[in-house]
Amino acid sequence: MRALTFRPLPGITIAVAIMLALLVGLGVWQLERLQWKLGLIAQVHRAMAAAPISFDDALRLGVAAEYRRVRLNGRYDNAKEAYVYDIGPQGVPVFHVVVPFTLDDGRVVLVDRGIVPRDMRNPALRPAGIDNREAMFTGVWRTAQAPGFFTGKPDPVHRIWFSRDIAGIAGAEGVTLAAPVLIEADATPNPGGWPRGGQTRVEFRNEHLQYAITWFLMAAALLGVYVAFHISRGRLGFGAR
Repeated sequence: MRALTFRPLPGITIAVAIMLALLVGLGVWQLERLQWKLGLIAQVHRAMAAAPISFDDALRLGVAAEYRRVRLNGRYDNAKEAYVYDIGPQGVPVFHVVVPFTLDDGRVVLVDRGIVPRDMRNPALRPAGIDNREAMFTGVWRTAQAPGFFTGKPDPVHRIWFSRDIAGIAGAEGVTLAAPVLIEADATPNPGGWPRGGQTRVEFRNEHLQYAITWFLMAAALLGVYVAFHISRGRLGFGAR
């Protein structure tokens, strides 16, 4: 009668056991990250779908106000437009028009009114969209975006920026903000069609499942090599009892 025999090499077995534990642990961690990311995405979509809140309510929520819609009343200071470079929906370079907005009580926030083509950055080319009268609008509450290592250097003279550097934009325009946030205007059309609002992006990189599968496959491959090695050395196989 033939029976399976296995005579593991102690040193290799211990090393492989440690590596297997590490690889499987990384796979499990990525699955946990996947659940966290799915929860975060669901939370953002709930926030975007919720009824608009007031500016003061958003302030009270703090970081939980991210992606919440807020309703503001006040006036734009269109003479202080700033422009944040971006790639538009069709892959075409555009500028986000960022404008100080003075609330009815005198506090000031920055508002991203939407995008304009590069050749329409000059406000004189879109006079219908320039209005300093009392306005009410709904926008999405967003926090500051720190410039990255590869972010282009801003050009304050021409009011051109390459990230949502809220503090930098406000400082260049001599504006004291009520909160370090940027309110992204909704898709309600502006007179003349520009700027075009509704540009809030809800994008989260979510590759945790692929990463988990990769770690588990590596663990399986390591186990396969371990088994094949012992078979080749005659230390794993079927022999007579």
